[in-house]
Amino acid sequence: MAEQVRDFSELKTTLIKAPVPPTPVEAADENKAKLDKQGRAYATGKRKDAVARVWVKPGSGRITVNGKDEKEYFARPVLRMILRQPLVAAARDGQFDIVCTVLGGGLSGQAGAVRHGISKALTYYEPNLRPVLKQGGFLTRDPRTVERKKYGRPKARRSFQFSKR
Repeated sequence: MAEQVRDFSELKTTLIKAPVPPTPVEAADENKAKLDKQGRAYATGKRKDAVARVWVKPGSGRITVNGKDEKEYFARPVLRMILRQPLVAAARDGQFDIVCTVLGGGLSGQAGAVRHGISKALTYYEPNLRPVLKQGGFLTRDPRTVERKKYGRPKARRSFQFSKR
């Protein structure tokens, strides 16, 4: 603070600096799709202990999980509904082929990880879908994970049975 401030009105002008607007080149880069050489968008989704790698490209609407069709891999209709939520919210259901590999966790965590990955990949393919998916909460990674086991206890919080005698 090399400048001397005499009253609060001067203090306000010296501390608050106006934000610098982005240059036209930076603004154009924000709305540009991030695609690989095959024209696909790639993203990683996570939920609990599951990690999903997702590739999105234009197509007929097929979803392949670990080399199997989505109906074969996720047999429960609720899990398939979770997968399609970002596509339905963005009104793009049936327009993209999705290929994903998922590791770790159970089926519910894997479905959540694939949903997160699909949402991120859609924003990379079409950046103007970001506000819709953000509002639906699809771009937020669910931070809840399994609590670790503590020493002196059989599980994370469970105690051994108490006996007075």
